[in-house]
Amino acid sequence: MIVWVNGAFGSGKSTLVDELRPRRPEALVYDPEMVGYVLREIVEVPAGDFQDLRLWRRQVADLAVGLVEEYRRPVLVPMTLVNPGYVGEIFGALKDAGITVHHFFLKVPQEVLEKRIDGRSFTPDDPEQDERVRRWCKDRIEPCMAAVDTLPSDTVFLDGELPPQELADQVLNRIGGGPDR
Repeated sequence: MIVWVNGAFGSGKSTLVDELRPRRPEALVYDPEMVGYVLREIVEVPAGDFQDLRLWRRQVADLAVGLVEEYRRPVLVPMTLVNPGYVGEIFGALKDAGITVHHFFLKVPQEVLEKRIDGRSFTPDDPEQDERVRRWCKDRIEPCMAAVDTLPSDTVFLDGELPPQELADQVLNRIGGGPDR
């Protein structure tokens, strides 16, 4: 089983997964951004977004399948994924492998997302790079919000302004773990 936590940058994906982790200690946490960072060291990413690399999408799906098959444990995935073609490609590969995917999307108003992004430091030793990353994240808020209607029909939408504990309870109730599991 894969629990994919989706949403715009700053929506609380990693925070929610951090809240789920101790409640499901057997679960593995898999951040597909790490695959992107590795690829960025090897090949050029022309548009600046490693999701545009077909190899990234293939590797993300292959590694997720491998983690489930090899370790027989739930996998928690905090990752923004809103391009309908890319969602179909990755989730299709997971489905073809017989893996259940619980897809959650954290909905958060744009002004809240911008405030959260402004409050983060991505590269503290390089203020100029830090600002570039913030701008990049903010530039993707609108496309993320616009893509909501294109997500798979079984996507569960959550109010990303709720406390992480409450969100984790909702996720666990949905996937059959309950908050007291």
